Amino acid sequence: MRITPVFATTALVAGLLAAAPPTLAQNGADPGPATRPKAKIPTAIGSGGAVSTVDPEASAAALKVLRKGGNATDAAVAAAATLGVTEPYSAGIGGGGYFVHFDAKTGKVSTIDGRESAPKKMPNDAFIDPATGKPYNFTPELVTSGVSVGTPGTAATWDRALKKWGTLSMADALKPAIKVATRGFVVDDTFRQQTLDNATRFRAYRASKRLFLPKGDAPKVGSIFRNPELATTYTDLGQRGIKTFYRGPLAKLMVDIVRKPRTTKGTDLPVPRGYLSRSDLRDYKVLNQAPTKISYRGYDVYGMAPSSSGGSTIGEALNILERTDLTAKSTEQVLHHYLEAGALAFADRGKYVGDPRFVEVPLPTLLSDKYAAERACAIDPTKAAVKPVPAGNTAAYDGVCSPARAAGGTLDADTENISTTNLTVADKWGNVVEYTLTIEQTGGSGMVVPGYGFLLNNELTDFSTVYDSADPNRIQPGKRPRSSMSPTIVLKDGKAWLALGSPGGSTIITTVLQMLVNRIDLGMTVQQAIAAPRTSPRNTASVTSEPDFITSYGAALTALGHKFVPAGDAFTSAAEIGAATAIEFGANGQMIAVSEPVRRGGGAARVVKPR
Repeated sequence: MRITPVFATTALVAGLLAAAPPTLAQNGADPGPATRPKAKIPTAIGSGGAVSTVDPEASAAALKVLRKGGNATDAAVAAAATLGVTEPYSAGIGGGGYFVHFDAKTGKVSTIDGRESAPKKMPNDAFIDPATGKPYNFTPELVTSGVSVGTPGTAATWDRALKKWGTLSMADALKPAIKVATRGFVVDDTFRQQTLDNATRFRAYRASKRLFLPKGDAPKVGSIFRNPELATTYTDLGQRGIKTFYRGPLAKLMVDIVRKPRTTKGTDLPVPRGYLSRSDLRDYKVLNQAPTKISYRGYDVYGMAPSSSGGSTIGEALNILERTDLTAKSTEQVLHHYLEAGALAFADRGKYVGDPRFVEVPLPTLLSDKYAAERACAIDPTKAAVKPVPAGNTAAYDGVCSPARAAGGTLDADTENISTTNLTVADKWGNVVEYTLTIEQTGGSGMVVPGYGFLLNNELTDFSTVYDSADPNRIQPGKRPRSSMSPTIVLKDGKAWLALGSPGGSTIITTVLQMLVNRIDLGMTVQQAIAAPRTSPRNTASVTSEPDFITSYGAALTALGHKFVPAGDAFTSAAEIGAATAIEFGANGQMIAVSEPVRRGGGAARVVKPR
């Protein structure tokens, strides 16, 4: 989601870091004459380091760190923390995410799973209303609740990343974000509209109403939005470490408001209580884990392993596509194979992928060429299969085509929301970070932590609502809900070639997959690969697609049996899919940093030494 903040040249005023929470006059005030907006530049080419985010302030923060000698990890944390200020409805320390790192010296790709986890005492029927015995309505009960709040992992992710690969302390990495939170940024149309869209939810909580709805209304376009509470929180995090987040007064307060939400008297929202405990926070750990890896047409593609379904689903789909030589095929035929491979991989995602600490995920099989060869047998180049297609049999396969199976797969009822953010950073040494982070719903749970200036996530809505012992994404205490976040790094001959990712809920997987197909199989430049119209094959009867995609390819693909529906749902009226960022690496240290030219208002790409 787009928020267009600005950069001011005023110095950080130390006294503001300990200031009281913003008053009604602070948020919504007219901007001062020194406030200047940063340009949104979608493509930057050069050397010495690069960054791409959806937000000019975040990209400026990362660029400043790179210019001062920081590495990709330092810059990624600085950008992520700044996004927590300027895009508070999409990301922040009240949420979680996945961090993928490429070490240029060793050639190794590593990952950090910083996904939120379910409380230890969360029952399997947590999403069932005890008053009715039926599931809570997704909107408004589950999305605006304490029961949807998972144990946050973002602060622990930053801490682990900086200690493993960074050169800066947490305090230094957070300085740019503290500055932005203190002096504020200019409110644009998107920030105001997102606030208005969430006004009923924000009015349900006293702290949220005070921060985001000063004087009873969303901040005006062109006014300055400040968050000195968050500046103070970041300052404490930098000075005292993550213990200030996971233990002590802040941890106690988070537990208190989740278990007994501090709602306003006038709200009609039920706001079900949650199960977060102090031991959940105290015992939370990010997970170091090996990435997924597959080889595709001479490239090595690395992604996130479960609890994310991104790496496994993209990897399987690419393996299926590799069974067919697409070089001589028309664009429509390439897209037909992409649509079919995506549906097959999503069928397996729904049946097999969940948190591997709780369910047995057949990951080696899902990423094997032999299994992909058997799945590819289901693709008919002359017509689309009836959706949903069934999942494959990971217990019995030989890579040989057998008689066609009838349609009748189970449709996976995803509730993963589109409001997430992604960033891509590279430094002058060739190290790369691809990082996707979120608080789930636009505005998360709607619940601001009083006095601390950040929203808590509602990430547990990614679990299946009704418990089913055969469902790999069923609710279980301590479990991470399945995610679609897909931060991806591609190597060529052991060196970084392309890093990319996107927000978009379950459409993240298809956005990254389609960009790879665009770049590798259709021969587009990385700029064209990101800008091209998108379609999202997720094994549904009709494929959610951008209008431009339907206009360009709908007739030819409909003739093959595909059905399309325009993008836009209950969570957004925008007819667009994703908001990607990427960096491609060329000869002699050249980097092409690319962000969206149009989607969500466009992004911000920067390089240290412009060409």
